[in-house]
Amino acid sequence: MGLLAWFGNKIAGYLQKPGNASPTPPTSEFTALEQAIEVGDVLLIDGNSRIATAIKYLTQSTWSHAALCVEKDNEKGVVLLEADVVEGVRLVPLSYYQSVHTRICRPVGIRPDDMAKAVDYAKNRLGHQYDTGHILDLARYLISTPPVPVEWRRSLLTFGSGDPTKAICSSLIAQAFQSIHYPILPHAMEEKLIRRHHSQYVPGDFDISPYFAIIKPNLQEPFNPYQLQWHEPSAAP
Repeated sequence: MGLLAWFGNKIAGYLQKPGNASPTPPTSEFTALEQAIEVGDVLLIDGNSRIATAIKYLTQSTWSHAALCVEKDNEKGVVLLEADVVEGVRLVPLSYYQSVHTRICRPVGIRPDDMAKAVDYAKNRLGHQYDTGHILDLARYLISTPPVPVEWRRSLLTFGSGDPTKAICSSLIAQAFQSIHYPILPHAMEEKLIRRHHSQYVPGDFDISPYFAIIKPNLQEPFNPYQLQWHEPSAAP
C-alpha cells in the first residue's frame, strides 16, 4: 500500500465517525419504506458522520449519501449497493438505514431490461475502492470550513483521482444510469442532451432531477387525514 493510500485510509476512518450534529429521525415507518422501494430506486440518506457534514455543506443539500436498490425478494429482503468510505463498493440490507432520514428517488420510464443492465453495471463494480483522492479533498473542509461561494462548492467535490477502479456513491450510480443513456441533470445544446461527467454528480442531484419521481412511503397505502389521532393539551387551570 502506497503512502497516499495509507493516509487516505486513516482519514477515511476519521471521517466515518459521527459528527456533532444530531441525526434527523426517519419520517416513515421502516415497513412502509421496505414495501415502497423497488429495484432501480435511488435511496438518499441524511447522514450525520463527519464526511456527511462536509458533503452537505459543499452541496447545500440535506442528502449526504446515495445507494442503489439492486435486489428485492422474499428471502433476501431489500439489498442496496453503495460506495462506502472504508469498505468501498459493497452490498448492505435496507435495514442498515432504518433509523435515519431517507428519500426514495425513482427513475421514470425505464424498460425492465434496461434497468437490469444498469443494476448489473453497478454490481460489476463490487469490490472497487472509495476514491482516496476524493477523501483527501473533503478532509480539508473539516479542518477549517472556508467561506466558499455557493456556485463554486460543487467543483470542490469533483476532484478525486479519476481512477476508474475507484468511486464515490453518487458518481457510481450516475455511471450506472449513464450506461443505459438515462438522464439525471443533462445540459442541452441545440436540442440535444450532453452528459455531465459522472464525477460532477452529488447525492442531492437525484432529488432535484426532473427525471426521478419522489416516492413517499406513507402515501403508497390509502391515507386518510381524518383518521389521525391528535394529542390535545389539557386546559390551563
